[in-house]
Amino acid sequence: MSEIVLVHILGKDQSGVMKTIADLLVQHAVKILDINQAVVHDHVTLGLLIQLAPRGQGIERGLIFRDLIFYLTQKGLNVKFLPVEEAGYEQWAQHQHQPKSILTLLARHLTGEQLLAISSIVSRYGLNIVHIHRLSWPPSLELSAQQKVCVEFGMSGEPNEPDQFRAELLHAAGRIDADIAFQKDNAYRRNRRLVVFDMDSTLIEGEVIDELAKRAGVGVEVMRVTELAMRGELDFKASFARRLNLLKGLSQSVLDEVLSDLRLTEGAERLVKTLKALGFKTAIVSGGFSFFGQALQRRLGIDHMFANELEVESGYVTGRVKGDVVDGARKAQIVRQLAAQEDIELEQVIAVGDGANDLPMLKIAGLGIAFRAKPIVEQTAKQAISTLGLDGILYLLGVRDSDQIDLIDG
Repeated sequence: MSEIVLVHILGKDQSGVMKTIADLLVQHAVKILDINQAVVHDHVTLGLLIQLAPRGQGIERGLIFRDLIFYLTQKGLNVKFLPVEEAGYEQWAQHQHQPKSILTLLARHLTGEQLLAISSIVSRYGLNIVHIHRLSWPPSLELSAQQKVCVEFGMSGEPNEPDQFRAELLHAAGRIDADIAFQKDNAYRRNRRLVVFDMDSTLIEGEVIDELAKRAGVGVEVMRVTELAMRGELDFKASFARRLNLLKGLSQSVLDEVLSDLRLTEGAERLVKTLKALGFKTAIVSGGFSFFGQALQRRLGIDHMFANELEVESGYVTGRVKGDVVDGARKAQIVRQLAAQEDIELEQVIAVGDGANDLPMLKIAGLGIAFRAKPIVEQTAKQAISTLGLDGILYLLGVRDSDQIDLIDG
């Protein structure tokens, strides 16, 4: 038998097994080259790559296998031994130096079609799946519209055609009713520090300017212009001025009415609360209005807030804003300023938005996320989430559901 052996153990998960195995390895002077364990339901799969003690040390090399078989059989566990050639081991060890990446599947329900789509694309573009972890709670047997499923795939290698690979993942996501995120598994992924949010249709449902327009009797016209602007078919500043002018003469009291009707996006409160517990800084950078941004900042405990200040005179909206308009370019500028202020790299910034005016900040952030976004944004941003709520972002950071409970309850 080769001096290097793969030990594969399978059976019902139970306490104390690893302690006894480790004790046997110590007794027989076995060197551990690799180890991995996974538990699915209540069954464990444990893999050990071991190197036997050198000859001539007074140790009967084969007895480790006898002792493992005897102990594991008593525990009702199956064990297999597979010899590994030294050349094969060296080739495998060198392969571990390949670039690493993470593919995250987000869905309401996990299906075979989803796994087939992902594994087919990954294989076709030259990547290898090296581990699979579920980050979400086990799903209920009763179907629920609010159920969340997240599975994280660890990858080795790099896609041979990165742009085409991403486009195919995006296309597949729409076909299998899921979101698929792909990112490098590097130090920056594990060390994000600042999350910047758009406000309208991101942290809150709908567009505030559209709600104001409805009460001003110009809802249809303003909503049409808003949609064109968010799709990138109209210049934001020009469209914003056009919409603002239609609000001229609106009573200030209407702002309070709209504020009272604002609804947070699914998962927004949980996301921000968890981020704060993890030590992240948060910011709102919005092309909307500061009156609403400030209220949202107080409600959620957001650290920074930037938005347009709606001008009001004698209790009525003038149809203008004070200062420079927060458009796409200004959003990117603010993100750069915040990163410098927090003394972090842009790679450590997460930016989240839905409209074309969010693209500049999504592009410069280390992790740019299009959330329930317009097609042009979804196709351009680094990542896209449409299936789950805003707290699905936590999965892209590798945060498990169990972690979130501990953080919030703690």
